[in-house]
Amino acid sequence: MTTVVLLGTGIMGAGMGHNVLSAGLDLRVWNRTAAKAQPLADAGATACADPADAVRGADVIVTMLGDAQDVVAVMEQAADGLSQGQVWLQTTTVGVEPFETLRPLARRHGLVLLDAPVLGTRAPAESGQLVVFVAGDPSVRPTVDPVLDAVGRQTVWVAGDADRAQAGRLKLVANSWVLAITAAAGETLALADGLGVDPQAFLDAVAGGPLDLPYLQDKAAAILAKDYTPSFTVDNAAKDAGLIVAAAEGAGTRLDVAPAVRDRLRRASERGHGGDDMAAAHEAS
Repeated sequence: MTTVVLLGTGIMGAGMGHNVLSAGLDLRVWNRTAAKAQPLADAGATACADPADAVRGADVIVTMLGDAQDVVAVMEQAADGLSQGQVWLQTTTVGVEPFETLRPLARRHGLVLLDAPVLGTRAPAESGQLVVFVAGDPSVRPTVDPVLDAVGRQTVWVAGDADRAQAGRLKLVANSWVLAITAAAGETLALADGLGVDPQAFLDAVAGGPLDLPYLQDKAAAILAKDYTPSFTVDNAAKDAGLIVAAAEGAGTRLDVAPAVRDRLRRASERGHGGDDMAAAHEAS
């Protein structure tokens, strides 16, 4: 049986872990705040107090953490348990330049590093409907496919090896679109409110037409109900927006919307919405 280690059991990791268990795979879990790993332990996973104990002898190591700095810190803690040939399925969105900090660590321990960020939020993670972008050595697919099949509805193998974070680049492009839609939805409803227009009148006007999106309707419903139960938090969205801006600058590409979205998210966080769903960026208006 494939032994999987999940390092990070937050909003995304928890859902992924439950689907790994449902697929019949052996799962070990670790989280900095141990209580967040307890539901997975109750469901049949082995909870570990130390990352090194968690990864020792495992086939696949999955990291789902905050950012590249967190990933490096946790993998350094796991160093004593790492061994040659283990597959490192790195699913955290870390950006292009920060990904460079992961490669030396993988080489030093002989790990097969797969750049594998996921597209989706809480609900797709919980239902196993994530889209996983993967770049890296395809020879390890027999080992890693059971994990990818468990957590996602689709795996997109991106041409090229993991060294250039090709999957991570595609993820930033996709996130740019998601964040732009979220910001536009919040601003549009704020404008309607400011002009004395019933926001629902706008939503009804576009419903079912070429300007409508299920995502628009979902986020609008959350905004109108002031229900900011997090599927993907404002702070995480701001982090990703910053990665998009940095990647564009590194590529010599000028973006106007992404920096504005980043600043809007940061403003919402400063107003106390950092842990709320990213729809709460509406409150920045």
